[in-house]
Amino acid sequence: MGKLRFYIALWAAKLSIVALKITRHNGTNFPGVLALKICPQFLKYAGKPEKIIAVTGTNGKTTVCNMLLDMLTMDGIDVLNNKMGSNINSGIASSLIYGSSLSGKCRYKVGVFEVDERSALRVFPYMKPEYLLITNLSRDSIMRNGHPEYIAGILDRYIPETTKLVLNADDLISSAVAPENSRVYFGIEKMPGDIKGCINLINDMQICPRCHHMLEYEYRRYNHIGKAYCPVCGFKAPEYDYAGINVNLDDMKIDVRDKEGTGHYRLLNESVFNIYNVVSAVALLREMGYSHQKIQEFFEKLNIVGTRYDEEHVGDKTLYRLLAKEKNAFATSRVFDYISTLPGDKEIILMNSCQGDMKHWSENTCWLYDCDFEFLNRADIKNIVVCGPRRLDHRLRLLLAGVSEDRISYAEKEMDAPNKLKLFENDNVFVLYGTDSISLGMKVADKVLGMMKKGAGNREGGDK
Repeated sequence: MGKLRFYIALWAAKLSIVALKITRHNGTNFPGVLALKICPQFLKYAGKPEKIIAVTGTNGKTTVCNMLLDMLTMDGIDVLNNKMGSNINSGIASSLIYGSSLSGKCRYKVGVFEVDERSALRVFPYMKPEYLLITNLSRDSIMRNGHPEYIAGILDRYIPETTKLVLNADDLISSAVAPENSRVYFGIEKMPGDIKGCINLINDMQICPRCHHMLEYEYRRYNHIGKAYCPVCGFKAPEYDYAGINVNLDDMKIDVRDKEGTGHYRLLNESVFNIYNVVSAVALLREMGYSHQKIQEFFEKLNIVGTRYDEEHVGDKTLYRLLAKEKNAFATSRVFDYISTLPGDKEIILMNSCQGDMKHWSENTCWLYDCDFEFLNRADIKNIVVCGPRRLDHRLRLLLAGVSEDRISYAEKEMDAPNKLKLFENDNVFVLYGTDSISLGMKVADKVLGMMKKGAGNREGGDK
């Protein structure tokens, strides 16, 4: 009976794909939602690629997944993936439907899937990855994920025993997941600017998991990410199998050392998140048997997806488009910290306001008070434009962080925010949007870009 329901679900979902194409609604999760409604165990019966690579974690999993997909594609491999859908069970089901024949047999030999951490209980009982890369586990939306140790517990229970783990040794929460599984560790050796104390509001790993005394750090990047040890019982972070070394932000280079040698890689941008993303992707591909030389060739052709990070220069000005995940104080703090470390004077349009939540539940704004708005209290950040439905909440949080009122501007509607920019000489403008507002963020950034180009054109005309 179960197999019959599977075939009914598969054929109905296949027909829905045709209907979606006719109505120009490609790239949705509807086929997977339909299939799971007809056959709740659809993932159990669906054909799957022979080799499955999964990526999960609080931050970075989408970027790392896209990097791996692009690099394997460069190698001539046709890869099944869920890039166009969601990272929960319905999105993965949709991908398997797209990649299967009418008989349910998968047409792909390799699959790369981004898996939401909480969806492990709905995915991993039916899909057993050969490799699972966990980027990190940190505090996320309180409404969805609660504490990172809660998410670690879900992964502990549902990661298949046969899966080899590629883990971040600098994160004591994710590096301890599924201790019986085969594993390798990646990390980054001490970098200039590393500290020992925590300057962030969030610090989710303060106590030794063995003897419960306070941990100390040889070096710390941010929050609880760094090289931790216990001075009482001797507990310490795992040693690196793949070590990021010689980070050079001037030349945008990093070396990755393992037991067989060292590779030299191009960094995609200077944020610490993306440096970790590079090292993690190298570690996974090395485990899959790729040489340093081959992976280096991949990285020379690689770019970060433009909706998550992009910069564009117009005359003496630079526009940055940056994803700052709403509800995620950890991720947004990293973006604020990154902006604060860049040289030059800056303006910011702040528009990550959880628009998607307003449609179906009451948004919880407590994440604003876990987020380090204090990084924005700098003399070189000249103007912060708060806009949209949460503009007054953002204003209050900025004032509590010490940002003076004369450096805060207001726009009721996001599309009016560019009009509040000063666009001074050598300006750096950052448009920050959340996952619910990527499309709107692109439109706001395009308007800023148009204003910059018009200003540059006027100056050129005046100089003639």
